[in-house]
Amino acid sequence: MNKSPLRIAAACLATAAAFATAPAHAGKTLDGIKSRGQVVCGVNTGLAGFSAADSNGKWSGLDVDICRAVAAAVLGDGEKVKYVPLNAQQRFTALQSGEVDVLSRNTTFSLTRDASLGLHQTAVTYYDGQGFMVPAKSNIKSAKQLKGQTVCVQSGTTTEKNLTDYSKANNLAIKPVVFEKVEAATGAYFAGRCIAYTTDASGLASVRNKEAKDPTEHVILPELISKEPLGPMVRRGDDEWFAIVKWVVYGLIEAEEYGITQANLDQMKTSTDPVVQRILGTTEDTGKLLGLERDWMARAIKTTGNYGEIFERNVGPKSALALPRGLNNQWNKEGLMYAFPIR
Repeated sequence: MNKSPLRIAAACLATAAAFATAPAHAGKTLDGIKSRGQVVCGVNTGLAGFSAADSNGKWSGLDVDICRAVAAAVLGDGEKVKYVPLNAQQRFTALQSGEVDVLSRNTTFSLTRDASLGLHQTAVTYYDGQGFMVPAKSNIKSAKQLKGQTVCVQSGTTTEKNLTDYSKANNLAIKPVVFEKVEAATGAYFAGRCIAYTTDASGLASVRNKEAKDPTEHVILPELISKEPLGPMVRRGDDEWFAIVKWVVYGLIEAEEYGITQANLDQMKTSTDPVVQRILGTTEDTGKLLGLERDWMARAIKTTGNYGEIFERNVGPKSALALPRGLNNQWNKEGLMYAFPIR
């Protein structure tokens, strides 16, 4: 039977429309989370500003807020998270083995990790760079003055490899003093076993604020010797879960771009801006495409606020770490935060 071009085109459009609105397959990770009623999130053992527990066992920080936003999006409750503290050596095995659903633990995205660990890097939540901290009394003003000096560093990290590369490239003959646990590395630095301590610049600010008897006695040198894009990771083999975590992060970033905050969210639901409507699910049902409820992103924003609110609360200029927004500002404010559009 011959079909007219018009009828064929109409059939194609109908098929495309069906795919556009069909609910996505949930994926085994999401199924498991719904079954147990909890997202299991791997976090740092204690890095103030990113993931640290207080004396009552309550976790907070930028990485923790990502876990809470994901839980709110998939379960409707940001408190339904089990936090599993992991050191640098434990983190990837815990994710690979299924001990945790997502790793939100100041972990750098790199080619080697992307290609060899069986894990997906999702979306960047913090653009960082590796730096050095030295005692103010050392009068060291530049990393180039570390020639022949001892530097405390944690093993099994990109930090250790970057230190070796930087020393070799600049003919500094730096002597790394390596520790398996970050607590041991920082303890050795503050005990005077090394002239410097190196890790991501945000980590240096966190350690100085939390562990130094007098933070003013320690200086973070101006050089950043590497690019350290940090963000959550998930296992390969579950593309649906990969998409959910990635789009929650993008949604938080885009919410800031369009001025949707924790405080004005309910008011913004009446906005006539098509982008705001899509983010909040008042028109198109993007949640169905992810196997989630229609208001998945509204739930996340209501729980944690948008990306800018998360940044300011945990690490921003008014927080204890007092880190500048810098590269982590929005793309239209001279930063690198550029979310793929929710549409």
